[in-house]
Amino acid sequence: QVQLVESGGGLVQAGGSLRLSCAASGRTFSIYAMGWFRQAPGKERDIIATITWSDFTTYVADSVKGRFTISRDNAKNTVYLQMNSLRPEDTAVYYCAADLTGPATTRRDEYDYWGQGTQVTVSS
Repeated sequence: QVQLVESGGGLVQAGGSLRLSCAASGRTFSIYAMGWFRQAPGKERDIIATITWSDFTTYVADSVKGRFTISRDNAKNTVYLQMNSLRPEDTAVYYCAADLTGPATTRRDEYDYWGQGTQVTVSS
């Protein structure tokens, strides 16, 4: 079992920044990659970024490239999503997820564990 807890969401004005955290616990040694997804009301849950657990290879979706960065702290088993230049269309619930099997994937149905989500609201 892997437990994931997100934090760091909130209300921010357009152009502002937030840093989301996802703390992993349990069988973290079994994690192949972590991903951040987001889901706006009435929309699909979309991939934002991924990072592999062993070599830190990253992927960032085109929709947020240049504004969002994914990173990881080994010692804390925590993955971060730094979000800059936020826009109202970034408003969503953000989820982190763990993939145990690899290869690194953007498909949400291939992730094995999910956090509870954290709300990000960007006002115009």
